[in-house]
Amino acid sequence: MSDHQITPTFGIVAEGAADHTVLRLLLAGYFGDSDIVTRPLQPVRDETGTFESGGWAQVLEYCASAQFRNAFDYTDFIVIQIDTDVSDKHPSYGISHRDSDGPLSCEKLVEAVCSKLISNIGPEFYQKQMDKILFAICVHSIECWILPLYFTDGRREKVVNCLGSLNEKLIEKHKFSIDAKSTHYYVKAAKDFSKTKALKAHWHQNPSLKIFVGQLERRFGRGFVLSETE
Repeated sequence: MSDHQITPTFGIVAEGAADHTVLRLLLAGYFGDSDIVTRPLQPVRDETGTFESGGWAQVLEYCASAQFRNAFDYTDFIVIQIDTDVSDKHPSYGISHRDSDGPLSCEKLVEAVCSKLISNIGPEFYQKQMDKILFAICVHSIECWILPLYFTDGRREKVVNCLGSLNEKLIEKHKFSIDAKSTHYYVKAAKDFSKTKALKAHWHQNPSLKIFVGQLERRFGRGFVLSETE
């Protein structure tokens, strides 16, 4: 970053440590700043630096909490991440993957989940802070976002069994596979997202990743644009 460009700080509300890790790498690549400040709001780190347990239910709960509202006092923006893989299986999440016309498009599913999160936040408070809130809705998991780094075909756009496809390439390229949500796996798997050139090459190749980075671009305008042929 040049001296006159100050990278904003981000609080991250996410399902877990792995999701926080991927988002931090994405934000570092987007702003071209490896020292970007990302604060874990949910789940939090304990005194040893270990992330506490999380999940989609904790994300929904946190968005409705006083802690969420107070977090705007000490961070510039808040990113809210949640997967959609089980959104249709639990009444407390309650977002179907289908409507009367068939399976929802990625865009419609993301829109529905955003509406759910806004409801939990509280529409009035959301209206006050909406310019500081970014939604990272992963259809159907954050592993799907990593696939464009490893594939050049239609698998970049996958939304199901993304971890299985990702592990095939990780074993081939890095000699390991992800069998638990450990951050060191995700640092290695998604590290290229921290490189602006790589992120610019791949951000539009998975549908819900494209929505997230497009949201960043509308807010910050750092030149992540599609050519007329893409």
